[in-house]
Amino acid sequence: MHALRKEITMVKIREKRTPTLVMKQARQAVFDCDIHPAPRSMEKDIFPHLSKRWIDHLSTYGSPLRSGFQTGNNYPKGQPQASRRDSFLPDGGFPGSDLDFMRKQHLDPNNVELGVMLPLRIGLGLQNQELAAALCYALNEWQQIEWTSKEPRLKGSVVLPYEDPKASVKEIERCAGNPAFVQVEVLSRCAEPLGNRKYWPIFEAAQAAGLPFAVHAFGYGGWPVTAGGWPSYYMEDMVAHSQSMQSLVASMIFEGVFEKFPGTKLVLVEGGLAWLPTLAWRLDRLWSRLRSEVPDVKKPPSEYVREHIWVTSQPIEEPKQRNQIADVIDWIGWDRVLFASDYPHWDFDDPAHVLPLQLTKEKKQGFYIDNAKKLYGV
Repeated sequence: MHALRKEITMVKIREKRTPTLVMKQARQAVFDCDIHPAPRSMEKDIFPHLSKRWIDHLSTYGSPLRSGFQTGNNYPKGQPQASRRDSFLPDGGFPGSDLDFMRKQHLDPNNVELGVMLPLRIGLGLQNQELAAALCYALNEWQQIEWTSKEPRLKGSVVLPYEDPKASVKEIERCAGNPAFVQVEVLSRCAEPLGNRKYWPIFEAAQAAGLPFAVHAFGYGGWPVTAGGWPSYYMEDMVAHSQSMQSLVASMIFEGVFEKFPGTKLVLVEGGLAWLPTLAWRLDRLWSRLRSEVPDVKKPPSEYVREHIWVTSQPIEEPKQRNQIADVIDWIGWDRVLFASDYPHWDFDDPAHVLPLQLTKEKKQGFYIDNAKKLYGV
């Protein structure tokens, strides 16, 4: 990871023992496809958009997750809030919770021309579906009022209570046509494989609204995070993100999602990308021998991958022979890979160092900004 390789000059001020960070602005403009805002507090940011019923409910009963562990993730991160140490506000506030601080630490110095926000934790993967719908509505209102209306560089994601397709469709239709939003957002670990017909109304509504379908790694589906059970270590949990992405890609292809909803644009966020070619090759081989089982899948799976899937760079694989990742992207398509920083998380990728390859001007411009502009139509 390149989180700590910024071009930063540390200026020590004698009167204060705390160093001040002076950051140089990056030359290359970027479209950051994975920025995580966070409410500063539920009371200040979320409660104004909830009815009294849900405020009272949260205060009394909390928000249980679809998880074997009542408190959620059983692998506590070594870094508080999964974030960079320097992303906490001076007063101790949560990383990603203050627009001005985000401007100074990320948007301005990293020359972020446009950025897509993907809220996490609140409203996603809850057991109480009515509460999930209410919280997703509140998050979407909060994104508009506190972020996109105040910072034109930022765009929102329509956060969905995806285990309740009917409520998800309602939220998509409510936000459709609103320029504050450029995609819908679900998490990768769902209660069922994502291609399951249960979720089809969501794909249909996203297609009708012309919104890409973003799947961010993580989530609470109520099942172990690996096919073999609960792993022992946090790093295994991290590796399992790419496994969940592979499973949902296979599910969506073989269930016929891309045939049924040919306008679907699937954006895989924070799940890596080097696994995609080998998965496609394996799916092609199986489909060539067992295609009679899925007659609605009209062409090799690799063709659906190339036509319907985009991937974000963070956390991009980093082989010792750097040209090997270029070979992977050659297969995926340089027009299908989007820059992502994952700000403010601990594995944040600095745009100045994320892809240490000699690229043509066209490839570089596409990776950092043009691919996302074309995908999101902004």
